[in-house]
Amino acid sequence: MKQHEAVMKVMEENGGFATFKHLYENVLKVKNCEWKTKTPYASIRRIVQDDRFFFKIRPGLWALKSYRREVLGKFGIENPKDKNSQNKFSHYYFQGLLVETGNLEGYGTVVPAQDKNRLYLEKKLSQVTSLSKIPDFTFQEIMRYARTVDVVWLNERKLPLRFYEVEITTDMIKSLNKFVELQDFNSEFFVIADRTRLREFEQKISMRSYKDVNKRVIFRDTDWVVKSYENVLESKSLSEG
Repeated sequence: MKQHEAVMKVMEENGGFATFKHLYENVLKVKNCEWKTKTPYASIRRIVQDDRFFFKIRPGLWALKSYRREVLGKFGIENPKDKNSQNKFSHYYFQGLLVETGNLEGYGTVVPAQDKNRLYLEKKLSQVTSLSKIPDFTFQEIMRYARTVDVVWLNERKLPLRFYEVEITTDMIKSLNKFVELQDFNSEFFVIADRTRLREFEQKISMRSYKDVNKRVIFRDTDWVVKSYENVLESKSLSEG
């Protein structure tokens, strides 16, 4: 069996799509397919970019061309003109990737109560996070802001290490206001958005209202989220292999 056929087989068995996590965990187990390379994961990433057989749903999420209608229908994004559905899918997808990356890194992970039942691919976000709710690490008037942050990573002492706000289309001001309220903690603040919104971020973070946090809030684009996830995933997969 050829290598691209092994990738196709794993996707077919998964309903026609797969994340790199699923591919890394299963492709090398396919019988009668040899991977005579020291970098099999890089080979998998190269294979899925062959547009004869595969297409990209989102960065880090690939599917078989023959399953396009079925897969996009499953995720409710078959209509590219339905921007609301497209944006919602993207938001929860990147939210889920941030959670999975935190899990792989060994941190506690949590999402807001209102997002627990939102779907990250075929799972609820609550099925991916390591914690059911954020611990009360400070006064309630501040906790009410912390509980609404899209993704929080916590250290082994259950204190916040990183706060992530995913901004697909929404106004960044609300996110920046949350970070102002949380500034007294030794935490990192991230705004995740498409790279085309960097200029918008720079304009808003430079406002006088955010002078106390403007050196601490970090802008990262969605490609960075995927790359961080893949780097940690590959590192863990190789060390366990």
